Amino acid sequence: MGRIAGVTAAETRDRLLRAAADVFAERGYDGTRVADIAAAAGVSNGALYAHFGSKAELLVAALRAHARRLLADLFADDPDRSATGLLLAIGRQLPQRRDARGYLLVEALVTARRDADVAGPTRDYVGERADWIAGLARIAQGDGELDPALSPEAVAHFCLLLALGSALVPPDMHTVAEAEWAALLGRVVTGLAPAESSPPETAPPQNTAPRKWTP
Repeated sequence: MGRIAGVTAAETRDRLLRAAADVFAERGYDGTRVADIAAAAGVSNGALYAHFGSKAELLVAALRAHARRLLADLFADDPDRSATGLLLAIGRQLPQRRDARGYLLVEALVTARRDADVAGPTRDYVGERADWIAGLARIAQGDGELDPALSPEAVAHFCLLLALGSALVPPDMHTVAEAEWAALLGRVVTGLAPAESSPPETAPPQNTAPRKWTP
C-alpha cells in the first residue's frame, strides 16, 4: 500500500489523522502500532512517515484536527457569535455524550505521565488551547463582555479544567439536564462580566463584523 492514486498529499494526511483518531480511541495509545494506523488509512508505513515522524506526533496531530473540526461545526452554526457566545456554546456541549475521538485528550494526558515522547507534544497542545482561549477572553474584554480586571490566562485555565473534567466524568457516570447546565454557565459568565453590564445572551453586539476564530 503506497500512495493512493488520485489522492493529494493533504487528503492522505487527513485520512491518516482520522484513522489515527479512530484507532487510538479504540485501542489506546500503548495498544496501537503505527502499522495499525497505516492499514486503517489504506497506506504504507512509509507513506505515514512521510507525513508524521512518530506515533506521538500522530496522536497530538489527531487531537488538533479533532478540535478544529468541532470548532468549524460551531462556527458554521453561527459565524457571527461573540467571543463570549462561542465560549458558552463550547461549554454547553461539555456534559454531552461524545464519540470515542472526544476522549483523545484523556488518552494523551494519561500516556504523557509515563511517556516522555508524548509528554512534550501534549504539553504544547494544551498550551496552544490555553493561548487560544486566553485570546478569546481578551477579545471579549475589548468588546465589553468580560471584566477587564480578570486575567485572560486565569479564564483560560478555568475553561481547560472544565473541559478536562467533563471528559473524565462522562454522562454515563453523572448527568445533568441540558437546561440546568446552560443556566449555570450563563450565571457564571454573567458574573465575569463588567459591573452593571447585560448578560452576554441579551447584550447588544459591540462589533457586527464577522469573526474568524482560528484555533
